[in-house]
Amino acid sequence: MESAAHVALISSPGMGHLFPALEFATRLSTRHRLTVTVFIVPSRSSSAENKVIAAAQAAGLFTVVELPPADMSDVTESSVVGRLAITMRRHVPILRSAVSAMTSPPSVLIADIFSIESFAVADEFDMKKYAFVASNAWFLAVMVYAQVWDREIVGQYVDQKEPLQIPGCESVRPCDVIDPLLDRTEQQYFEILKLGMGIASSDGVLVNTWDELQDRTLASLNDRNLLGKISPPVYSIGPIVRQPGSKKGGSSELFNWLSKQPSESVIYVSFGSGGTLSFEQMTEVAHGLEMSRQRFVWVVRAPKVRSDGAFFTTGDESEEQSLAKFLPEGFLERTSEVGFVVSMWADQTAVLGSPAVGGFFSHSGWNSALESITNGVPMVVWPLYAEQRMNATMLTEEIGVGVRSKELPTNALIEREEIAAMVRKIMVEEDDEGKAIRAKAKELQRSAAKALGEGGSSHHNFARVVKLFGC
Repeated sequence: MESAAHVALISSPGMGHLFPALEFATRLSTRHRLTVTVFIVPSRSSSAENKVIAAAQAAGLFTVVELPPADMSDVTESSVVGRLAITMRRHVPILRSAVSAMTSPPSVLIADIFSIESFAVADEFDMKKYAFVASNAWFLAVMVYAQVWDREIVGQYVDQKEPLQIPGCESVRPCDVIDPLLDRTEQQYFEILKLGMGIASSDGVLVNTWDELQDRTLASLNDRNLLGKISPPVYSIGPIVRQPGSKKGGSSELFNWLSKQPSESVIYVSFGSGGTLSFEQMTEVAHGLEMSRQRFVWVVRAPKVRSDGAFFTTGDESEEQSLAKFLPEGFLERTSEVGFVVSMWADQTAVLGSPAVGGFFSHSGWNSALESITNGVPMVVWPLYAEQRMNATMLTEEIGVGVRSKELPTNALIEREEIAAMVRKIMVEEDDEGKAIRAKAKELQRSAAKALGEGGSSHHNFARVVKLFGC
C-alpha cells in the first residue's frame, strides 16, 4: 500500500494568510490523515498572530515550523504587497535549509500566493507544487490574467473608460482594480505580475470558494479555450473558515452580553486585522450606529493614516489605548445598554456564530465574507484595500448578500445617515431588498454546508486533490 503523502504548506505573514493556512492544514491532517508541516513566516510584532501560532503548536495536529526572520534592513519598499513579496523571496533559502534538515522531507509543497517563489525549493526536492489562494476565484482570475492586461492595455487601469475584460468571467470596473495594480510604475505592480505568472507554473491551484458560488469563473479557469489557456487546473475546496476558539477570544464578558440579546438583533462591526478608519470616519460610524437604533458589537482600533497600516501589527498590545479618546463624547455612555465595544480584537467566528448576531459591518476581506456567509449573516460591506473593492462588488451586486455605500469609503467621508440606513437595511427593513438580502445569506449558508458535506462539490474536489498528492 502506498504511504500517505507528507504535505508542506508555507504561509506568508498576516492573519488573513495565517488563519486559512492553519485551517487548511487541520483539514488535511484530521480528515485525510496526512502528515502535514506548516512553515510560517510570522509577524514578529503581532501578539495576536503569535498567540494563534502558539495555539496551533499546542494542538499538535500537525508540525508548525517558524522560519527565522530574513534580513530586511535594506528594504525601502513601503507597500504591503511589495514588502510581503520581498519578505517571502528572502525566505526561499531559509525554507531550503529547513527542508534539507528534515529526516522525512515533504512530497508536496502548497504555497500561498505570496510564497509562490518557494516553488524553486519544490523543484529542487522533486516535490509536487500547488498554489493555495485564500481569496476567491474572481481574484484568482485577475491574478493569472493580469499578464495579458499588461501586454494589451495602454495607460493606468484605473483610467480606462470601459471595464477590464477577463475571458469567461465578470469584467472588472476600473475603480475595483486590486490595489497592487493601481499604479503600473510601482514595484508592487511588477511583484503581482510575477506572482500571477508563478501560479501558472504550479501543478494546480486550490481556491477558497465552492462551485455553486462561482460556477462561471471556475468554469473559465478550467476551460482550455478560456482562462484555462494560461491557468493550471483549479480546484475549489472551500469554504475554508477558521473555527471558533475554545476561550471565546478571551472575552467571556462579550459572550455573556451576547447571550442576553434577542435572536439576530446585533450587528457585528469589524474592519479586519489590517483595517483602520480615519478619526473623522470613526466618528460618523459611531453616530451612524447610534442613529440606527440597533444593538451592536464594535471592534475598535486606533485611527491611522493608512487603511492597511496595521497589517503586520494585528493585536499589538502597545496600541491598546482608552477607547473613549477615539469615539464621540458620551457615545459609550449613551449606547451602554445596546452596544458592546471591544478593543483591537475579538474571536470573529465565535461572534458571527452567536444566535444574537444578525448582521456584519465588514471590510469585505474574503475570510470575513466566508465567515459571514457560513453563518448566514448579511453584510454591510466597507472595502478598504487589497482586493476588497472586487469582493464588495461581488457580494452586493452578484451574490446579493449585502449593501454598500454610494461612494467608496476610501474616496469620501461616508456620513452617519447613510451608515444608519445601511445597518437598518440588512437588520430590520421589511422592503423587498432587505428581505431578499437576509434570505440570500441563509440560502448561501445552506449551499456552503452542502458543498463541504458528503457528496458535495468541495468535498469531492478535496478528495481529488488528496489523491493527486499521491495518497
